[in-house]
Amino acid sequence: MADLFKDKHRIHDPVWHVQIAVLVAIGLQILLPDTFSIGHYIIPVIEVILLLALPFTTPKERTFTSRIRRWNVLALIILTSAANAYSLGVIINKLLVEGFLPDGKELILAAINIFVTNIIIFGLWYWEMDGGGPGERQRIKKFEQDFLFPQHKSEAYRHPDWKPTFIDYLYTSSTNAVNFAPGDANPLTRRAKLLMLTQSMISFVTVALVGARAVGILN
Repeated sequence: MADLFKDKHRIHDPVWHVQIAVLVAIGLQILLPDTFSIGHYIIPVIEVILLLALPFTTPKERTFTSRIRRWNVLALIILTSAANAYSLGVIINKLLVEGFLPDGKELILAAINIFVTNIIIFGLWYWEMDGGGPGERQRIKKFEQDFLFPQHKSEAYRHPDWKPTFIDYLYTSSTNAVNFAPGDANPLTRRAKLLMLTQSMISFVTVALVGARAVGILN
């Protein structure tokens, strides 16, 4: 009976947080000029289809342990990541190979677009990776997870069964992108460290190379 009571009061991870974040990422991709995007509307349409399929592939018991749901989410994250990486690659190629772009304002807006999209993408990666995904995190112990949150460090915390939701991973992603270091959750596993390292490098290239060059063009 005690276990049943605990399960009913367990904090579940709302899917609509993820849906809103992905919609923002898709919107940012659509706003990118054709020069910096691949299949300007084809990729966003596929992403929207995968996003619409998410509620149907997610189990009704909200444990998120469905293999179909996991492949659906991974396909959505990988596709969004590839599209954003392509856009950054095009910009770097134009800067380093073809020479600077004449429109500095366009370059700055594209850099901001890619930077914000990158935060959302890695928030999704952390959310789906940590502890095997949101479903697995409902049952595993905190030391089995990939990230150690401040709430896990305090044994006297008033919610001992606290579990991170997508918002926590989005915040972790934003602090890592801005500080180039974890400002909230600490990575415990090698795969978490590699993901955070990758995000930091992408953020650094976007800010240091693209942003600085764009400012130089405007001047």
